[in-house]
Amino acid sequence: MPMTFAPAGASSVPLHVIETQMLDSFLADQPARVGHWVKASGFTGSLGKYLMIPDENGHPVMVLAGYGNPAQRARGRFHLATVASNLPQGIYQLASGLPANRATEEALGWLLAGYTFERYRDAQRGAAQLVAPEGVDATRIEIIAAGEELTRNLINTPANDMGPDALEAACLELADQHGAKTQVIKGKALLEQNFPMIHAVGRAAAQEPRLIDMRWGDSGPLLTLVGKGVCFDTGGLNLKPASEMGLMKKDMGGAATVLGLAHMIMALGLKLRLRVLIPAVENAVSASAMRPGDILTSRKGLTVEINNTDAEGRLVLADALALGAEEGPDLMVSMATLTGAARVAVGPDLAPFFSDDPKVATALQDAASRVADPVWRLPFWTPYEADIEPGIADLDNAPKSGFAGAITAALFLRRFAGEGQRYTHFDIYGWQPAAAPARPKGGVGMGARALLDALPDMLDL
Repeated sequence: MPMTFAPAGASSVPLHVIETQMLDSFLADQPARVGHWVKASGFTGSLGKYLMIPDENGHPVMVLAGYGNPAQRARGRFHLATVASNLPQGIYQLASGLPANRATEEALGWLLAGYTFERYRDAQRGAAQLVAPEGVDATRIEIIAAGEELTRNLINTPANDMGPDALEAACLELADQHGAKTQVIKGKALLEQNFPMIHAVGRAAAQEPRLIDMRWGDSGPLLTLVGKGVCFDTGGLNLKPASEMGLMKKDMGGAATVLGLAHMIMALGLKLRLRVLIPAVENAVSASAMRPGDILTSRKGLTVEINNTDAEGRLVLADALALGAEEGPDLMVSMATLTGAARVAVGPDLAPFFSDDPKVATALQDAASRVADPVWRLPFWTPYEADIEPGIADLDNAPKSGFAGAITAALFLRRFAGEGQRYTHFDIYGWQPAAAPARPKGGVGMGARALLDALPDMLDL
């Protein structure tokens, strides 16, 4: 299904959004035959259900889309997306019943419901297209949907086709699309230019580790986005069990989400300067793999004891964050599929974030509510700093206590983000474990739309 709106003026079938409690009043204004058809069909306005109303010749004259009741809607989002996924091929136009303040969310959900991952099989089907509702910014919604599609495609692609080489190619393609400039440092050049931890994590893999540095825009505040690009994570010598390794193609979900967000920012022409830093590596096993007990020296000069080679994401992010901090951006944001502890804390549907800046935190939480992209603030809890200080080195990459794993990982990253810098970290999942409205099972963006909506407040745009 195309993730764009149908052309304005296209011949379409009217679609009426029906809340359960409003069905009778709606039918009171319709011809008697419509009421008979609805009652005979058993349609009650239940959330996600729809009913096609035919004319005397069997041609569709309208569609009723169930919108349930407030209690049902409170348990989810993108409520019309289920209808969009099930409607037959055609063009539909919202005619009545949808509250104006829900139009943007439901229009975006309709587009996102059309996503299919088609690289390895023909997954196309008849498209139920929507005419953009009145009062919504159709261009902005389509750009956001395209950014989300990029994120999903990158995450869903398996590591044999989405290693560091392919992730670099995706960055270059995006940069070319928007006139951005890109520099790539790879292999031994990482050591020569002082990115020792990125090199250490990726040196055992067949494809060279690298740091991708993309810049766009020449005026306005500087926003630096840092995305974890671990294209596959075996766990290194502390090898993951098979049950945990199966989804590790998604360990570059932070990079994928950052690139989707970067597309949105550039396509919308926001008045800022954008820098995207992606350390792209594969955490593999070979004779040159880093070992438990090794001590690495980071770009910032801090030493790190490797107590678990499976806690590699924070290592590559650390060098990238240190580079970003050297420029003193107005805001730096990292996004990473970093810890299982974050999933235990908030589950797969929430994007937890860490920030010391009340302005940033408030802007994100308000924006998340507006755009149906839920986030949840977790604390940079300074008393836990001692947990990441092993004694033999400045920092420990894997504290042994097992407590507050998402927080200690965030504290580790904060050490590299620069003293006094405005820094926010997202510990995302990047994966939809079961199909939900507008979100088929598979890769998914988290936090990007909230960030996009919050940027004007965070950066005074």
